[in-house]
Amino acid sequence: MKYYVVDAFTDTVFRGNPAGVCLPERELDDAVMQNIAAENNLSETAFAVKRESCYGLRWFTPTVEVDLCGHATLGSAFAIMNYIDVNANEIRFETKSGVLTITKTGELYELDFPARETRQTDVTADMERAVGTAIREAYTAIAARDLLLVLENEQHVRNTIPDFNLLRSLTSHAVMITAAGNNADFVSRFFAPNMGIPEDPVTGSAHTVLIPFWSGRLNMESMVAQQLSKRGGTLFCKACGDRVKIAGKAALYLQGEILL
Repeated sequence: MKYYVVDAFTDTVFRGNPAGVCLPERELDDAVMQNIAAENNLSETAFAVKRESCYGLRWFTPTVEVDLCGHATLGSAFAIMNYIDVNANEIRFETKSGVLTITKTGELYELDFPARETRQTDVTADMERAVGTAIREAYTAIAARDLLLVLENEQHVRNTIPDFNLLRSLTSHAVMITAAGNNADFVSRFFAPNMGIPEDPVTGSAHTVLIPFWSGRLNMESMVAQQLSKRGGTLFCKACGDRVKIAGKAALYLQGEILL
């Protein structure tokens, strides 16, 4: 099958978040897809299968399937629009999170995703020990199982050295830390050790939580976000009620074939 590695939410290779994109000619068994994702050993490998008027899309970490992934969706759209269906400016993906539409405008690929609300919860000593710094506020993402922790400022987000054993005990899914930004409207980092991803470089799905949260906090609809991982990435965000739009650039790192 055709295989691509696309660096998402960046315009240069070795930055952003690398996504594996597999384009099989038919549906694959779950075990085969999971084995491929483990072999690729990227934070996400996407499998996009052509259907009549759209593509079926699924995402796998090295250890589990997930129900939503932003950077691998962007990577899939980039690969299809640039190397398969080169005349397309819009693609619809059928996924476990419903139909997702990706639109290309210039160098930007805009994802139309469902928004996810948060509910405030108590800050605990274990939370602060897990991230190694004081936490101003804590929230749980409704229906997403993520934990959102608001830190004092961008520098605290950037300098956090998490205790991954403690992070695993906080939630079965993922922990994101965030603060208002210096050169962006807000910044974040994303940790999912229980899913085989200690730190994800740039996480589109996390912004389905972060965008409505910061839109309400900043009273802004359109925002620029930065994820402060080692590779780093930039996301152009818009709050649209029960939907969010997340746009970014992408760069091709690799193309080839997987032989089974």
